[in-house]
Amino acid sequence: MIIDTLTNAGQYYGLHKNFKTAFEYLNSTELTGLADGVIEIADGVKVIVSNNDTRTAEVAVKTFECHNQNIDIQVLIRGNEAMGWKPRKDCKNVVSPYSAEKDYMFFHEQADTFFSLQEGQFVIFFPEDVHAPLIGDGVIKKLVVKIRID
Repeated sequence: MIIDTLTNAGQYYGLHKNFKTAFEYLNSTELTGLADGVIEIADGVKVIVSNNDTRTAEVAVKTFECHNQNIDIQVLIRGNEAMGWKPRKDCKNVVSPYSAEKDYMFFHEQADTFFSLQEGQFVIFFPEDVHAPLIGDGVIKKLVVKIRID
């Protein structure tokens, strides 16, 4: 897991062949004006824009999620969002087995740590990062960039 601001995104271009494409899009686009939906920006790179109601940490940890086929870059556009995190190797309580079609698996776990994102910050979740997003009070606007692992 990595947490940083979009202004520092260039430091992460070398982590995956499509990170540069994703971060250049994020830094050259007026993100606050994007409508909800899915934007295909390149082969293996898509952006999901959404406005979401947040939830309590207690509810969020019942569906801790992880992915096998994609890396998530989650960017907070408006509001305040907290997230829970735990290493996948330590998660034992499977709620929903892995779905290759939807690329997710859910666990019910207690977080090892919670952190908050501020507007303009992002978090990168790799397959080994089990995460519980959307914790807070109110509505947030966020982007989730899906980077397909090849």
